[in-house]
Amino acid sequence: MHGEDYSLDKSRELENIEKVLKQLTSSPLYAYRVENGFHSVPGEGNPDAKILFIGEAPGKNEAESGRPFVGRAGKDLDSLLQANGLNRDDVFITNIVKDRPPANRAPTRAEIMLYAPILIRQIKIIQPKIIATLGRFSMEFILSHFDLPEKREKIGALHGRPMKVVASFGPLIVFPLYHPAAIFYNRKLEPELAEDFRKLVALVSMP
Repeated sequence: MHGEDYSLDKSRELENIEKVLKQLTSSPLYAYRVENGFHSVPGEGNPDAKILFIGEAPGKNEAESGRPFVGRAGKDLDSLLQANGLNRDDVFITNIVKDRPPANRAPTRAEIMLYAPILIRQIKIIQPKIIATLGRFSMEFILSHFDLPEKREKIGALHGRPMKVVASFGPLIVFPLYHPAAIFYNRKLEPELAEDFRKLVALVSMP
């Protein structure tokens, strides 16, 4: 029963984060959300997930639905998970920034820093075995947060490379991945991303 109670506690904590996000009037993206009838996108998945995927920021489809990775990149993410025997119920998926920036622009440093404490709280609640970063912004943020020596390296050099860190709740692995949207623009990355996903899932079963 203790494990079940712990999962319930995690779910409640994550629901509290959703409530905070809905009322986050201090965000520079809050007015844009309200004007367009968008939703904040806290993330979704298994509160006890061993893999936590972190992207950059929601796009239009995500802001309209309130769910992460539901557009074209999300379909590719789902396919990569399924090819390795996983689905969304097995993992947790979120972004650094929880509201859509206008015109799909990259999030600003100020926006990233405003939403960062929420993401850090999610990491502490879920306590994943692996943080899989999707794309450059997510990778750079997580590497800097854990102050890894690789924090100034490029994603081309780091993708698919597991890096061990010690979080407040124990050891975990940071595993950079290309963002699924990257293969829209460069199909040559597709086999690399598929191979990286195979490596990622193999890490889950390691002691």
